[in-house]
Amino acid sequence: MSQLGKRYRCSVCGTEILCTKAGEGKPVCCDKEMEIQEPKPLPSSD
Repeated sequence: MSQLGKRYRCSVCGTEILCTKAGEGKPVCCDKEMEIQEPKPLPSSD
């Protein structure tokens, strides 16, 4: 199931998408399921 607000990335061609509506199934690109991108950690502000 695709998740609202999550970013997906194709491991083959590098295409990135943002899910704007949740639904059944997973996004597919280059005949492979796209992977959810994890958020990048913010640098600490010491």
